[in-house]
Amino acid sequence: MIREINFDGIVGPSHNYAGLSPGNLAATRNAGATAHPRAAALQGIAKMRANLALGLTQGILLPHPRPDHRWLTTLHTDYANAAVHLKARAFSASSMWAANAATVSPAPDTADGRCHMTVANLVTMPHRSHEWPATLAQLRLAFADDHFAVHAPVPAPFGDEGAANHMRLCAGHGTPGVEVFVYGERGGPFPARQHREASEAVARAHRLDPARVLFVEQSAEAIAAGAFHNDVVAVANERTLFAHEQAFSGRDAFYADLRRLMPEVEIVEVPADRVSLADAIQSYLFNAQLVTAGSGEQTLIVPAEARENAAVWGWLQDHLASNGPIRAVEVVDVRESMANGGGPACLRLRIACDPALVDLRFLVDETKLDRIATVIEAHWPEAIHAEAIGDPALVRHVSEARCALLESLDLVGLIDT
Repeated sequence: MIREINFDGIVGPSHNYAGLSPGNLAATRNAGATAHPRAAALQGIAKMRANLALGLTQGILLPHPRPDHRWLTTLHTDYANAAVHLKARAFSASSMWAANAATVSPAPDTADGRCHMTVANLVTMPHRSHEWPATLAQLRLAFADDHFAVHAPVPAPFGDEGAANHMRLCAGHGTPGVEVFVYGERGGPFPARQHREASEAVARAHRLDPARVLFVEQSAEAIAAGAFHNDVVAVANERTLFAHEQAFSGRDAFYADLRRLMPEVEIVEVPADRVSLADAIQSYLFNAQLVTAGSGEQTLIVPAEARENAAVWGWLQDHLASNGPIRAVEVVDVRESMANGGGPACLRLRIACDPALVDLRFLVDETKLDRIATVIEAHWPEAIHAEAIGDPALVRHVSEARCALLESLDLVGLIDT
């Protein structure tokens, strides 16, 4: 039976604040701050436990090898001799944001009845551009069953940042849906990271019915305000689209097209005069997990920062009181990830499929999360200061920590990938 599974990226032991992502205001604002990888990873584990408590199916994606020595070799250097900026880019733990791992089209949407995934190339940001080989290796291992088709990335120069710029609306996760690809053209001082050409290529690779696909431009105002991905200003689940008023260029035409393809859609739009783009981005109101809990209620999983923002929290309370489609709000603490520009939605890749077809090593329950937490508490660095990124002792510590995790999960085959 098809269920939606949230595959969360485990925060890697090299988690740090190097400020490598222009347009991501939190990441650049906190550049040089002291990061706490152990706390960050345990916050992620606590979020996964909260998902399980809601009756959701939960999976994991593993940290990539860091530093990425293979990438540095292609640049004809090594970690000891690399320039400081290359060391930081090779050391980044950004693969933790699994929403950028791939774009996923479940089997009910595809012409061949397979679940298709295309790994994101992430070419716009140098520190993320070398993630795809390790992501591809993991996904092909986790989804080795013939039911899945895992595609290599769209080639450069067409930027693709994965599910963070993709939404799916449907009557239920196991029924055919409407897939929405959001691309950028303009972003003021910041780059538009998702190219329409990449989105179109992914739709073709996934063998989607063109009549059930929409391509929508993200507004330049949203990108310029710091919404570097669509999931910072919009999220969808089943029949519900939850979006900021200024999320899309050509909003009215998009909504009309969506209603034509799916008359039962419920569009929950937050007005700019209630929640500004600045408040939406600071609080990550939309970078939330909108899920159907085991109770059947649509539940919004928001970061603690949303509760601390008066405008955002006030709007949420009013929506709950109105008996709208979102019936419950859950608050999670992912402050370490938030400080680097990634909220609850960034940390997970949604895949609708039969869990029985997934490699069980990538699925978790409370017992397995206990085991992972024990490894993190024993091996993850407590703190990483910006100036320590090039420290050989830290490099050894990070490598040994990741190996300990993979050994505990019987995934030693990924140690070198």
